[in-house]
Amino acid sequence: MRKESLKFLEKLLDAPSPSGYEQPAQRVFREYVTPYCDEVTTDVMGNVFARVAGKGRDLPKVMVVGHTDEIGLQIKYIDDRGFLYFAAVGGVDAHLTPGKRVNIHSAAGALPGVIGKKPIHLMDTKDRETVVKLEAQYIDIGARDKKEAQKLVSIGDAVTFESAFTRLHGDRVASRGFDDKAGCFVVAEVLRLVKAGGKKLNVELYGVSSVQEEIGLRGGTTSCYTINPDVGICVEVDFATDQPDVEKKHNGEVGLGKGPILTRGANINPRLFELLSATAEKEKIAVQRTANPRATGTDANVMQISRGGVATALVKIPLRYMHTPVETVSLGDLEGAAKLIVAALGRITSKEEFIPK
Repeated sequence: MRKESLKFLEKLLDAPSPSGYEQPAQRVFREYVTPYCDEVTTDVMGNVFARVAGKGRDLPKVMVVGHTDEIGLQIKYIDDRGFLYFAAVGGVDAHLTPGKRVNIHSAAGALPGVIGKKPIHLMDTKDRETVVKLEAQYIDIGARDKKEAQKLVSIGDAVTFESAFTRLHGDRVASRGFDDKAGCFVVAEVLRLVKAGGKKLNVELYGVSSVQEEIGLRGGTTSCYTINPDVGICVEVDFATDQPDVEKKHNGEVGLGKGPILTRGANINPRLFELLSATAEKEKIAVQRTANPRATGTDANVMQISRGGVATALVKIPLRYMHTPVETVSLGDLEGAAKLIVAALGRITSKEEFIPK
């Protein structure tokens, strides 16, 4: 991967962005894409829109979107001893949280803490077999009492899991937040590659970094309404099934390093799917395929049914260990997704070509 692109990816992943608290990551996204775009704006929700003008008039509008928000926690209560109780932002697994290092993002900056747990020596058999509910878990910041804790932390502060960008063997990397900063990264790289290509496309391109996907596809809904695109490509992550404890019958044959995933189903415009598939074949870009017979739990869902309807597709990145602090992807899959989307954009010629016949 290009050195500058990898540096951007690390910076994007490091920036905290639980749903509703995305702006540290959005600032990173805006800074990176601005040189490649004709216009960069942010709406009242916090969605970022990066526009690249096409060649001609009345061009098809294409929206390529990845959501910048990640799962996390939010401070709800401080007890008399200075321990912090919290709620989940998005789908947080209560199995994983005890014993984790966290950062509380206070007005004064990031404050380290740890999620405490009763020692196994003090548990009876029943306790050892029971998952402690999130509302019963707590964060220890080292405060002596409530008064001291309140000087450091405010109710409503966002919390992220401590996680460093880690290079594994080959091109595999691990971090928190790849769901869906992997998608945001691909969107940014699409904008960069279009600019690097030196020729204007026959489409009006909008690269969007959306917000609040993890709590109900909220930013995808409002951003699509604002742009009113003819074509929408959502860049997301999907479950890799090449780890030992995942059933392939649920999500098909999906592996890291085997290329981005193209999904088929009711949420996907068949002609847009065919365009992406044909483009991958022509450009010799490896892709994988999955099936989803219903609305997907992604921004593609709300894009498809915005206003009078949008021709929608999903380009997904294989991901291991979703919603953990060690989400793992292949850098090659990220690069393949960006190249595929750019090549497909160059083959779009009209607004009408995606009407099923």
